[in-house]
Amino acid sequence: MVAGHELTSTRSPRVKGARRLAKRAFRQRARRFLAEGPQAVGEALTVPGTLVELYATAEAEARQSAIIDAAERGGIPVHRVSGEVMTELAQTVTPQGLLGVCRFVDVELAEVPPARLVTVLAHVRDPGNAGTVLRTSDAAGCDAVVFTDASVDPYNGKCVRASAGSLFHLPVVVGPPIEGVVAELRGRGLRVLAADGGGTATLDDALDAGTLTAPTAWIFGNEAWGLPEAVLELADEVVRVPIHGRAESLNLATAAAVCLYASARSHR
Repeated sequence: MVAGHELTSTRSPRVKGARRLAKRAFRQRARRFLAEGPQAVGEALTVPGTLVELYATAEAEARQSAIIDAAERGGIPVHRVSGEVMTELAQTVTPQGLLGVCRFVDVELAEVPPARLVTVLAHVRDPGNAGTVLRTSDAAGCDAVVFTDASVDPYNGKCVRASAGSLFHLPVVVGPPIEGVVAELRGRGLRVLAADGGGTATLDDALDAGTLTAPTAWIFGNEAWGLPEAVLELADEVVRVPIHGRAESLNLATAAAVCLYASARSHR
């Protein structure tokens, strides 16, 4: 059970300090971010030292007793808060009553172990899309996901929620320029493919040619305008997902899923 009194004031210094983490500048300064809901908090608990503080309403304490107990066994401070305070802390319309403060989990690109499949996000700006691609990368068995310096912050609340806990499952690299990423991955023996609707080769061509059996880094770009020409020129090949029907295009998350699973199948 949560010890101590219930926090009921939204002006409490502790509450205000946690709430500031909704802003990127404060997240960067503190190297902390918010993980909202039992899925994200539960996954954060699986990575030792990541969850540093937990806020829970009385209702969530009753529903999520296993998570509360695990946090307390791990020596993590657990604070009971009123519904009003949780609404202030949460970034969703209907909070689930559980919110954790976590340490950043990203690693340097040089720290990523030898890899066969890597996702690179270049100029991806929508946090929901980015989080979904992160989740898809995890499901497809990727060895790492790289958020380049021109992409959204993976610790954005919407991105964390869309990742559905996958942020805590695989190495995530944040902030390097795309040129350095491509050079590093190519130096490790990965073939660099850019996914873009203007590609001369299709995904079917790549599958038929057997080129996806090689270790591969896929670059995915902006939701609206794809990848800049300078990024396309860095790739070994530009590949498009074929459109067999009348749809104008696929959205970013769907295209990424198709490409990553094509590689995953080829590797297996």
